[in-house]
Amino acid sequence: MTFSWKLQNKRIWIAGHEGMVGRALMRRLDREPCACITAPKRAPDLRRQDETEAWLAAHRPDAIVIAAATAGGIGDNQARPADFLYDNLMIAANILEAAHRLDIDRVLYLGSSCIYPREAPQPIPEGALLGGPLESTNEAYAIAKIAGLKLCDSYKKQHGRAYISAMPCNLYGPYDRFDLARSHVIPAMLMKMHQAKIHNAPAVTLWGTGAPLREFLHADDLADALVMLLEQYNGAGPVNVGQGEEVSIADLAHMAARAAGYQGTVAFDPSMPDGTPRKVIDSARMRAMGWKPCRSLEQGLAETYEWYCSHYGADSLAA
Repeated sequence: MTFSWKLQNKRIWIAGHEGMVGRALMRRLDREPCACITAPKRAPDLRRQDETEAWLAAHRPDAIVIAAATAGGIGDNQARPADFLYDNLMIAANILEAAHRLDIDRVLYLGSSCIYPREAPQPIPEGALLGGPLESTNEAYAIAKIAGLKLCDSYKKQHGRAYISAMPCNLYGPYDRFDLARSHVIPAMLMKMHQAKIHNAPAVTLWGTGAPLREFLHADDLADALVMLLEQYNGAGPVNVGQGEEVSIADLAHMAARAAGYQGTVAFDPSMPDGTPRKVIDSARMRAMGWKPCRSLEQGLAETYEWYCSHYGADSLAA
């Protein structure tokens, strides 16, 4: 059954508009005949039901994109599992319930490919969900994201709401979190290569063995997919959004070194965790809708490093 939801004259709330994905979607929607509305940072506190519902009641958007989340890399996941589980559960539950109560019928929820089992078939189809144990290093975050997408399905099933879920692969791009203690793999690598270049360090040592395989998508390419989903999709269950190509962490590290202009040695510390051994998602459903990413990983890394230098200063060691 064909589904169509027009953006024209709609008011769309981007929850999490100051994050990497939120900003990318704001840039993309600026080209459409709609208006984006935003909430001040931490006001409302989306972990608080009364604040969330009061803000939505006052602003009443036509649609919501839930890009707000507490997120981070392996180390941050392991250090703060309660924060990752509680915060993300509350954000999803509070926004979805408030949207339903206020008769806001269009919500797009953003999850993560970490929802899939550690030993899922590769490339991972949407049907692999709940088919086995999760990767332990990000289990809390994954459980919260699974709950969020199941809430979307449940509001659809029980109340007929047009609430949908997108599950992107690993993301990167401008406004990513450049913080060595809390960042994901690409910003962490770019920062380490940048600092090594400035210090003329002979080597950079990274976590793990370098063997795991990953898939990375630029946030602006994801934003294109999200607009398409808003306008054309109303199915149950998650929709995978991925680049369609995988790369080893070791090869990614050398790409990051080239992007940063670092010419030293790249080494790995196998005493540190690798995470899931392989993770590439099957994005056939998105491809069938006519979407495909525009940037290669090499191009995207170069653009992201250029943004980092312009934002923080080419000679800066701060993040």
